[in-house]
Amino acid sequence: MARKKLTPAEIAAQAEAMEMAEIQRAFEQGTNTLRDLISPSAIEIHSDYFRLGTKYGRTLYVYGYPRSLYTGWISPIINMDEVIDVSMYIYPVESAVIMKNLKTKVTQLEASLNLNAEKGKVRDPQLEAAINDAEELRDKLQVGAERFFRFGLYITLWADSLDELKFVQQKIETVFGQQMVFSKVASAQQEQGLNSTMPQCSDQLQIRRNMNTGAISTSFPFTSADLTQDKGILYGINMHNNGLVIFDRFSLENANMVVFAKSGAGKSFAVKLEALRSMMVGSEIIIIDPENEYSKLCDAVGGSYIRLSLNSDVRINPFDLPKVVDSEDANDALRANLVTLHGLFRLMLGGNQIASNGQVVPALSANEEADLDQALIDTYARAGITADPLTHQSTPPTIINLYDTLLHMEGTGPQLAQRLRKYTTGTFAGIFSQQSNVDINNQMVVFNIRDLEDELRPVAMYIVLSHIWNVVRAQQKKRLLIVDEAWQLMKYDDSANFLFSLAKRARKYYLGLTTITQDVEDFMSSKMGRAIVANSSMQLLLKQSASAVDVLSDVFKLTEEEKRRLANFPVGQGLFFAGQNHVHIQVIASETEENLITTNPNASTRR
Repeated sequence: MARKKLTPAEIAAQAEAMEMAEIQRAFEQGTNTLRDLISPSAIEIHSDYFRLGTKYGRTLYVYGYPRSLYTGWISPIINMDEVIDVSMYIYPVESAVIMKNLKTKVTQLEASLNLNAEKGKVRDPQLEAAINDAEELRDKLQVGAERFFRFGLYITLWADSLDELKFVQQKIETVFGQQMVFSKVASAQQEQGLNSTMPQCSDQLQIRRNMNTGAISTSFPFTSADLTQDKGILYGINMHNNGLVIFDRFSLENANMVVFAKSGAGKSFAVKLEALRSMMVGSEIIIIDPENEYSKLCDAVGGSYIRLSLNSDVRINPFDLPKVVDSEDANDALRANLVTLHGLFRLMLGGNQIASNGQVVPALSANEEADLDQALIDTYARAGITADPLTHQSTPPTIINLYDTLLHMEGTGPQLAQRLRKYTTGTFAGIFSQQSNVDINNQMVVFNIRDLEDELRPVAMYIVLSHIWNVVRAQQKKRLLIVDEAWQLMKYDDSANFLFSLAKRARKYYLGLTTITQDVEDFMSSKMGRAIVANSSMQLLLKQSASAVDVLSDVFKLTEEEKRRLANFPVGQGLFFAGQNHVHIQVIASETEENLITTNPNASTRR
């Protein structure tokens, strides 16, 4: 059978049909690829922004720089809590070409300078500076000390709306403007700008600036907040760059630290981890434990666990004097302890109270203060202890001796003695009214006050701190003193003042004070609480309640993003401040460390 001959038009139509069928098959096959599944539905390009799926974007380019740049000038942009893409394009230029161009440029500049001089014009400092810069660059290029480059810097911003996009642009332009770096929106080139900041190394904007080696080096991008030192202990993971936060708190102007967190946020876990790791580098650890949280760790490292209660055999005499070597401290030891005892007895007798009108109602009247002061001096004198340091090795008196002195005094002495009776022969007798039998001679010592009555806890914390302070002054070693639930001391003026005194003077004796509290509002509402924070070079802020966030934001000058995160941090994450730097940190422990530290028997995840 003869086949019908097709006309050219029919052949063309058949070819077109076959081509369309091929395109259809390719399309149907392509819809099943991973690229099509994850790609946005569409892209809209506008003159000053673009829309990719549900996200809005805008590309900026930098066109102006100051005469000199400092190292890390781009760090605030890279560390900004916004979604941005930054691309840098660096093109090396042959030195011979630059030398030729610089020679021509210098000739032009000097001609302009001479012409101005001939016309009697006022000198132009900008022209002279340009000549000096060009000549200096020629010298360095000639000896190979510098090279020349063309540098392009582009930034693409991302946001969920145009208003948010504008806000992010203003933040970036403000940061750049403070450094005399000028940027512009890539008008009518948003598609090229997007492509230039994609990870495909395609500079489609081609907006560049001449820079030498020194200027280029200041633009090194990996300058995110970093707290890694050559020595120290591991505090956690830097969530900005997944680096390690390795730090030595004794390298700061003082080694004090405050830890704020709501209950269950991981504050005790973080502090115990620091204590364990600090012991590995030779630090001694002293802890005041109000909730029996440190017993497991103390037993594991062979520490001394001292339980304070009315039924225990432990005794601490607040009249003990420090066995100091420093001649200046020795001469002042008795007077300093008298001041400490004044604060202690005001606390024992009820503490200074705050009236409804805001006025402080003292626990002791002026006459009672005077009589107490004389009774303390007389009590020491009867034990053979005077201002002479040579007498300080005598056995110190006790509260019972003070009670006898007050009882036989004139004036308010007998009334004061009656008010102190519960500490000598009454309910609270024994624990603080006999000679000390505590020996702080271990790398970890924990004072447990959980079993003490609530009324006695602040008094116990005060006396224990005073005893520790005497030991610290007697022999200087690298030590950490951890005061958990410090808000209990901040409720009373005298104990708050004593804690602040420790924070202020700890550096001199190689002591680092760690203050832990979950009651942020009460702690920070105290004048002494804020002073303790001001005298602490390190701070750790873990998850906070909504009301505490506003208080801490005011004190630490947090950004809006940091405030938002602070209320929503998962357990073990927070803001770690050290000196002028701070980072978002994740406290993490090894399995062995976690088994020693955690107080949660059902813990299945590391904090």
